[in-house]
Amino acid sequence: MQELEPSWPGDPRRELAAGLAQPAAQIAPKFFYDRLGSALFAAICQLEEYYPTRTERAVLADCRDELATLAGTRRTLIDLGAGDCVKAERLFALLQPRRYVALDISADFLAASLARLRREHPGLLVNGYGCDFTSSWELPDEVPRAERMFLYPGSSIGNFAPDEARRFLEGLRANGEDDGQLLIGVDLVKDPATLVAAYDDELGVTAAFNRNLLLHVNRLLGCDFALGDWRHVALFDPVQSRIEMHLEALRPVTVSWNGGERQFRAGERIHTENSYKYREDDFVQLLALAGWRSVRCWTDPRRWFAVMFARAA
Repeated sequence: MQELEPSWPGDPRRELAAGLAQPAAQIAPKFFYDRLGSALFAAICQLEEYYPTRTERAVLADCRDELATLAGTRRTLIDLGAGDCVKAERLFALLQPRRYVALDISADFLAASLARLRREHPGLLVNGYGCDFTSSWELPDEVPRAERMFLYPGSSIGNFAPDEARRFLEGLRANGEDDGQLLIGVDLVKDPATLVAAYDDELGVTAAFNRNLLLHVNRLLGCDFALGDWRHVALFDPVQSRIEMHLEALRPVTVSWNGGERQFRAGERIHTENSYKYREDDFVQLLALAGWRSVRCWTDPRRWFAVMFARAA
């Protein structure tokens, strides 16, 4: 893994073509994050409807003293899906990391974020890597394995189905020593109207974020998706306890790429994201199954969002 070099395990074109060829077409949410997609997600985090970012920030402000006591200082802070790095940066004064390591699939967007951090925090050792950390990965030898704290904020763990989330959390546990730590944000079950609004805002920023995915796929796979043929759909599945995002064809469409094509009926959808919502006890149990111990959980007064701290041993 080289610093700020995009790193895709396998061939993303093959993965995209296989997803589009499924009986129910799908595109993995990691493909949202080209430069524009990353900027749009940063804008989503500022929206009134999108409660997770501000609620998580408030929870962290309330628990900061206890978190500082539990976590200590001078660790290597590994930020998963760092994006603009702002969420991690808010913790620098509290955790005083020895080194900050940012991982994100959008290497170009991350490079600009890290350039700003290096200017504003000249005493902090900063590394960044463009990688798909949702697959198998390991940090280079220059990043010590001891005293790692993994930061996974913003409820991104919800993009994984529960079994996938357990395997991902096991992978984090394996990427550190017995002194490893995890600080993770978890979105909790709440009324469906609030959930759907967070993923289908009135301004249409989330719709733009979802539809921009097609432009990224066009570049990666050589497709001919036209944005005017598709609309954004967000819905809550109470049985699966998850928000789903889709792109729905407004008319019959044929999409072609080198070596393949797919015909879509009017109303047919491409599944682009799941965001699972948990109950506190269920996620604590999931952490335990993945090998994490000594879990401490903090929530907001409405119990809309949880921040959890865990140890590897």
